[in-house]
Amino acid sequence: MACYYDATRTSSTPEKPNFIAQLSQDNWPSILFAMAGGVVLSLGNLSTQYAWAFVGLSVTEVITASITVVIGTTLNYFLDDKINRAQILFPGVGCFLIAVCLGSAVHSSNAADNKAKLKGAGYSPTLNGAITNEELRNLEKGTGIIEEAKAGTAEFLLELEKRRAIKVFGKSTIIGLSITFFAGVCFSLFSPAFNLATNDQWHTLKEGVPHLVVYTAFFYFSVSCFMIALILNITFFYLPVLDLPRSSFKAYINDWNGRGWALLAGLLCGCGNGLQFMGGQAAGYAAADAVQALPLVSTFWGILLFGEYQKSSRRTYVLLFGMLFMFIVAVGVLMASSGHRK
Repeated sequence: MACYYDATRTSSTPEKPNFIAQLSQDNWPSILFAMAGGVVLSLGNLSTQYAWAFVGLSVTEVITASITVVIGTTLNYFLDDKINRAQILFPGVGCFLIAVCLGSAVHSSNAADNKAKLKGAGYSPTLNGAITNEELRNLEKGTGIIEEAKAGTAEFLLELEKRRAIKVFGKSTIIGLSITFFAGVCFSLFSPAFNLATNDQWHTLKEGVPHLVVYTAFFYFSVSCFMIALILNITFFYLPVLDLPRSSFKAYINDWNGRGWALLAGLLCGCGNGLQFMGGQAAGYAAADAVQALPLVSTFWGILLFGEYQKSSRRTYVLLFGMLFMFIVAVGVLMASSGHRK
């Protein structure tokens, strides 16, 4: 029998424990599920930092969110004893699959557009999109670049490459898409893991031990997410990937450039996850995955503020519109499939 928690209670009973009481109970199987959710979320968040450089903000968010829904929503549907309406839910999942395919096509088409822009501006991109060594040296020196270049121009692309921590010219598009798909798979697993932590569908708890309430599970989830992020980031300071320069923990502590934005992003991510889990416990975790509507906001940031897809080809615009349209339809269908936990 599921155990619910009344946030107004200050006392604890064996049937309805509060957060403090659950910290000392024998509920390690559920704790491990919650912590596993935090691990995969942290891996997914870190992966998207690299994917954004290769694929762009808009496409990265749509692909990862769609994969999250396709895998995670399906798992949550069966874990939640099918409380969501399958006749509505799974057509929505199909729309997300189409959005994934269109997102990959948008990335490939935009990469071809960028290659054509560089070549048309007198640069000499190779078959894989790189430019010559001399041009790369000019990039580092800051020469040959028009100040305040207009978004979408070859000069804008070169200036952007100069400022990137992760250099993408010359890198295969397969690398970016592979990282993006990996991030999507990680994101698809954290919600089902949290579902198992709070509802114990696999009956891993001993008889008489109450299920973790959302707040207790979220505590362990957050602790593991923080720890794995700390370990991975410090590791990559000294063992960087993708030709990034070496750094150190001391240099990180002393560099506060952009740190405020990073802290704000973490705060918003934590609040969003907590609200998603509370909604999932009430209406089913499959329907709560409608929170993946976030790429619609990311597209606004990517196109209007960061200059993505400016001066691209008509084919890219058509694919971009199709991707966003299918995503909007899929989110609407997903929300319509919601049910109520008994």
